[in-house]
Amino acid sequence: MTKQTFIKGAMILLAAGIINRLLGFVPRIALPRIIGAEGVGLYQLSYPFLTVMLTIITGGIPLAVAKWIAEAESQGDSARVKYIFRTAMALVTSLGILMTAVMLLCAPWIMKHVLPDARVYRTFMVMTPLLLIIGISSVYRGYFQGKQNMIPTAVSQTVETILRIIASLSFAYMLLPLGLEWAAAGAMLGAVVGEIGGLAVLLWKYYRDKSRIKEALANHPNSAKNEPVLRRLLGLSIPVTGSRMVGSFSYLLESILTARSLAAAGIATGIATAQYGALQGMIVPLLLLPTALTYSLAVSLVPSLSEAAANGDNALIHKRLHQSLRLALVSGAPFVVIMTLFAEPICRILYNHTEIAPMLQLIAPVGIFIYLQAPLQAALQALNKPGTALINTLIGAIVKLVLIVQLASDPDFGIYGALIAINVNIVLVTVLHGISVLRFIGFHMKIIDFVKVGAAMLIMGAAARFTMNRQPLPAEWINLILACAASVIVYLLLMVLMKIIDRHDIKRIPLVGIWFK
Repeated sequence: MTKQTFIKGAMILLAAGIINRLLGFVPRIALPRIIGAEGVGLYQLSYPFLTVMLTIITGGIPLAVAKWIAEAESQGDSARVKYIFRTAMALVTSLGILMTAVMLLCAPWIMKHVLPDARVYRTFMVMTPLLLIIGISSVYRGYFQGKQNMIPTAVSQTVETILRIIASLSFAYMLLPLGLEWAAAGAMLGAVVGEIGGLAVLLWKYYRDKSRIKEALANHPNSAKNEPVLRRLLGLSIPVTGSRMVGSFSYLLESILTARSLAAAGIATGIATAQYGALQGMIVPLLLLPTALTYSLAVSLVPSLSEAAANGDNALIHKRLHQSLRLALVSGAPFVVIMTLFAEPICRILYNHTEIAPMLQLIAPVGIFIYLQAPLQAALQALNKPGTALINTLIGAIVKLVLIVQLASDPDFGIYGALIAINVNIVLVTVLHGISVLRFIGFHMKIIDFVKVGAAMLIMGAAARFTMNRQPLPAEWINLILACAASVIVYLLLMVLMKIIDRHDIKRIPLVGIWFK
């Protein structure tokens, strides 16, 4: 089993994340052109229920598996690794079967009383197999991440993305003649196909390494005997599940309350569905593009901090947190500048829907808080403070939902009221996480780093606007790429000059780093 360092593991997941995010924009761009914003809305409306059910099934179990296996690996206890994996798999499989049955039985009632558009029914039914498939996959990913081997997770995510793109677009196009609701269901069927492919990769990798696991167990045959595995697994995972459940229910209530608030503002059901589809299916994915990095940092951070905490190495904890937050800040900042300045051409080129550009322009500036939030939350969970993360998330969710009801139901705000509520939630939760980390371990980012990155963002923005305004080439999309490339080069040079990043940071990046040794 190949174990990677924290940075190397994060970079492996980052490379896969970037590939997956870029590939993921193929259906994001093509799907609205096939089924329109309203069809995307039908597709997106079913996702909050999927998120809630998956939180119940998996919740904090993969994180607990990764954390506990990392601790067992640091002690060379392979037998305990086996017991953890088997117990987690049995628990997740049982919950997956139960929740799938609940969804199937309750679907008619949910369509009638909860969801604002009954046309979601077919998409809702098609997505039910995802519960068991994703649940099983999550345990395998937690297992490999606990061993600090990020390659299986990276490969499975890439395979899943490629299969999902091909299948979603194909099924949506083929089923469109039957109606918009059938086309949305076809897109969801593609997601099922993709997840099956990702699980197949994880199964292949696990059983390929099984002989090595058996050999290791021969050296520690009785180390996990009589240990209350299930009790400790639940003890580790339930607080994290609670925190994620708050987020999942918040997402579900957000979709319901947004649609109902827009109806209260006098907006027709079809238009409200289209607006929600544009927000969640087009704008939010753009904002989350840099989270390919923050996700990889968060996943790598949990086992790394857990191992450091188990060994009482506070210096390493501070070092890993500083690396994670600095990378998240430096890499996310250019995206914020580009999305804020060029919202209209981006929406026109990608989606052919310029009317949604103000949404992107409004939400883009808070992106930097999203990128910092994932490493902070991962740190709280790795340091056995998931209850604090739960409280912070709950406070943010309550504030968001109250603001949605107040603002989105006002005809003067409409969908922008929901956007304002989401922005407030993002900033509030990130600030609360930062305060919590400071209180527990005394860690905080240096203010001077934020000042330097802020100054670089302003200069980068000026360079981007200058290049775009000159329009050196006839095609808008080429000018946009040129402006982005020129401004990013200016930004990176400033980062080096201000000593935010140095040669040692670049040396750690796979492929690129060999040129700086």
